[in-house]
Amino acid sequence: MVAMADQPQTSDLAGQDPHVLVVDDDARLRELLRRYLADNGFLVATASNASAARAKLSGLRFDVIVLDLMMPGESGLDFAEQLRRTDDIPILMLTAMDAVEDRIAGLESGADDYLVKPFEPRELVLRLNAVLRRTSPAIADPISFGPFLFDPGSGELRQNGDPIPLTAAEAGLLRALTATVGAAVSRERLGVISRVAERSVDVQINRLRRKVEPDPRNPRYLVTVRGEGYALRAG
Repeated sequence: MVAMADQPQTSDLAGQDPHVLVVDDDARLRELLRRYLADNGFLVATASNASAARAKLSGLRFDVIVLDLMMPGESGLDFAEQLRRTDDIPILMLTAMDAVEDRIAGLESGADDYLVKPFEPRELVLRLNAVLRRTSPAIADPISFGPFLFDPGSGELRQNGDPIPLTAAEAGLLRALTATVGAAVSRERLGVISRVAERSVDVQINRLRRKVEPDPRNPRYLVTVRGEGYALRAG
């Protein structure tokens, strides 16, 4: 990793003061990243392990997490997998391992991007900005289908005014499907947009059907388009 004396490159999201949580057991690296990211328009908090990160997340809302893969105790991989069950916060994973299978494991655990150590700090800033652009939901009007109303901005689903609890994965899939009502969306694209592993898309769709379909075996709204993927029918 290069020295932090490199010329700062101001975050293109600096006006919004994106809040980043850096999770790494290396105290020196944590402090270097804290200083460098702060100089580039980020609000920065740090944690030395998964337990400390959970404590920070319980009290504050972050826009993105920079997460070390190899940490003593609970690894970054395990932490990301656990976090993804309840939260869709973007994750940029740091690791010294650059084998293809390691990168795949990181992405399948729920990471949105993957940066190998040593790295240029300027690249980290650019990647964080890219992740934030990709994962910032566009403001969209609520979509109705049958007795249901889904708000893509908040991720809330209601049936005749009553809230229906959704996991982060289910809300992500609905956002992807409501963006193109009536059109088929491939499993691969659904996985990318909703940050669900492609191999898990079918499982998540089936769970979502049990919440919105009168007969999940004969779906009326979340339909399978043979050879193409899934589509949302609003009628």
